[in-house]
Amino acid sequence: MTLSPPMFVRDAMSSVVLTIGPAHTLRQAARLMSARRVGSAIVLDPDTSGLGILTERDVLNSLGAGEDPDRERAHAHTTSDVVFAAPQWTLDEAAHAMARGGFRHLIVLDAGDPVGVVSVRDIIRCWTGARRPAPALAG
Repeated sequence: MTLSPPMFVRDAMSSVVLTIGPAHTLRQAARLMSARRVGSAIVLDPDTSGLGILTERDVLNSLGAGEDPDRERAHAHTTSDVVFAAPQWTLDEAAHAMARGGFRHLIVLDAGDPVGVVSVRDIIRCWTGARRPAPALAG
């Protein structure tokens, strides 16, 4: 039996990093995530010098609770105790971190800077060899 070489977070991550501020409304965040075709946004709070993450599930939970997406701010729905990945992590390490933490996205940091996001879907695509669908053209 031959073993496949390990695959790394850098091979799977999306380098399309959407960064928003804590004062963005949930509607603004959702529009930006939709336009970029990503399931999360990195929330950068310059007052705390911290990074958090806002996911599509956070937006959905707020809407399900009857909250107004034009009044709710990202900071109120941001996960701030984030687990970060490094580009050199194996996909197994990333998947285990996600399973242990019960989340579907990891912010990827390189030298302390966000360089990507890796999701469960990204990992599955790498493991199965599935290709990302080409973006639909408007017209």
